[in-house]
Amino acid sequence: MIPTTAQTWRCFVLSSWATRMYLPINLVRFDSRTSNVFMLIGEEIEIEIDPNGDWTE
Repeated sequence: MIPTTAQTWRCFVLSSWATRMYLPINLVRFDSRTSNVFMLIGEEIEIEIDPNGDWTE
């Protein structure tokens, strides 16, 4: 499986925000079990992006 277009765009926007604040993006992973994209920003910020592009922290 691959990320949806909505997930790809949301991942790009969130990555841009994180790097604008000089936060490292330590992990980006597609979870095939849930079809969510997981991002670990810095050491504490965990974000999951749903297939429709909505995200939760």
